[in-house]
Amino acid sequence: MKVSSHHNTDSIEQIRSEVTVCTLCKLCQTRTKAVPGEGLTSTRIMFVGEAPGRREDLEGRPFVGSAGKILEGVLQKFGFSRAEVFITNVVKCRPQGNRIPDDEERSACRDYLDREISVICPEIICILGRTAFESILGGKSIMSSRGKFIVRGERKYFLTIHPAATIYNSKLRSVLENDIRFLSQEYKKICSQNSSLLTDYMS
Repeated sequence: MKVSSHHNTDSIEQIRSEVTVCTLCKLCQTRTKAVPGEGLTSTRIMFVGEAPGRREDLEGRPFVGSAGKILEGVLQKFGFSRAEVFITNVVKCRPQGNRIPDDEERSACRDYLDREISVICPEIICILGRTAFESILGGKSIMSSRGKFIVRGERKYFLTIHPAATIYNSKLRSVLENDIRFLSQEYKKICSQNSSLLTDYMS
């Protein structure tokens, strides 16, 4: 992982201000708005998707289109509120026609994602879909790895499908729901372990 030189004084506001005017790759020429990550900066869990879609490009916010509505619904079903998590994408500008972002676009944006992770320091990063899996962990097939945790260094990554996949294949809705249910159970365990550690420390 590339360590950012901004690390010591970095903030989500600083990253956001750089993302919104970024010209590091050709996507800046066709975007309406760049889409920085958003959410609770003190959260323990972060969700990372592929790239903004049409709605996100218009509003400058991640996961506000149909895939975002699906994600929000599933998260709420299992006890996560959008206000309590942080949501971002591997690539911060929309590739035209919603094509998969290419290597140049992903690497141009990589430092932003690394910095978002570094500032938020989540205990779990939930990876949504194949592109994010490939970009962050070098994985290939999301279907053979989904529903699992991968530990790299001190961080836990949880893999599931991208909510957009459920739009094209309604049978995948139950796959996404089962994964997020499991994630929610594990997340609650981590939170309760941490609060008992904190109680021990305080006492």
